[in-house]
Amino acid sequence: MAKGDPEKPKGKVSAYVFFVQTCREERKKKPSAGCSGRKTMSRREKSKFDEMAKADKMRCHQEMKGYRPAKGGKKKDPNAPKRPPSGFFLFSSEFRPKMKSTNPDISIGDVVKKLGEMWKNLNDSEKQPYITKAVKLKEKYEKDVADYKSKGKFDGTAGPATVAWKKVEEEEERGDEEEQRRMNKQTVYVSKKKRK
Repeated sequence: MAKGDPEKPKGKVSAYVFFVQTCREERKKKPSAGCSGRKTMSRREKSKFDEMAKADKMRCHQEMKGYRPAKGGKKKDPNAPKRPPSGFFLFSSEFRPKMKSTNPDISIGDVVKKLGEMWKNLNDSEKQPYITKAVKLKEKYEKDVADYKSKGKFDGTAGPATVAWKKVEEEEERGDEEEQRRMNKQTVYVSKKKRK
């Protein structure tokens, strides 16, 4: 069943729908009985269905008079974790300010078009850092959602998306430092081997 207000009255039914319902009922009673097409019906036969549709329209109109839709929809919890940005959005957040500074009169739509073209023209190795960061943010988001659902609330004070983003950046910086140390150790090790 479709989502929506369960208190909302049923909508009006057209003459054609009444015709189809009648044909279906006749076929249930007598499976061999065929239903002549609506196009071949006389005006008098069609008027019966038109009257049914008019009566249903009046019923619908009367029921809608007393109906008041519920105000507002489902409220979003402001403490719920925010969805992480995709690789393209991370790319855009980096290049949008640069583009706006070089072309201050450019419209928002044009900025987005150019960013889309730039993203499309990047090869996979150039896209990889943004995609990797997006994957890390998504993993962090999934952990936060699980945490949020288990506790009933999120315990981050600075907002989940900001916290997640900062943590990923910190992890990347630590990873870069460790990689640099490893590279330095390897260089020293290789240079010692050459001396021997």
